Amino acid sequence: MPYAVDFTTVSTVGLESSPVADALAGLRANEARYFKNKYDHIFTVEPASKAKATIEWVHRILREERDIVISSRPLEATAFQVEDIRMAYVFYESGLSINVMYTVDGPTKRAVGFKLADGMEVPAELADRFKFARQKSKLAGTIRGSYFVIKNEY
Repeated sequence: MPYAVDFTTVSTVGLESSPVADALAGLRANEARYFKNKYDHIFTVEPASKAKATIEWVHRILREERDIVISSRPLEATAFQVEDIRMAYVFYESGLSINVMYTVDGPTKRAVGFKLADGMEVPAELADRFKFARQKSKLAGTIRGSYFVIKNEY
């Protein structure tokens, strides 16, 4: 069953098995607040077992664009469209969040973003390939993020 993420009362529901569950919940709530404020969209997630198509799409893009395979177990995912942008998020047990932003009417904004929850190490599969910038968040503490531009069609 989909879970609407509340950014006023941060909850670890669905993320309990993560060693950085509180920080990952804050990161998820931070994304929910962004989409509510910018697009008036309610950010909902569902267990990875029910979001296989979304996870496979994200993993396909990672594999085909950069030969990246994420070793951590996906816990939750979501896919939705706001305006002309198709969005997908996968939240991993390690504290990693991956999002895909994919404009449907042309390649103007197509990218994969990585965000690391406060307290987690940079995953080995990303460490040598990306530099991570830091940003502060009231909900998530310090978020480290990076991205790459998608070149092909998906």
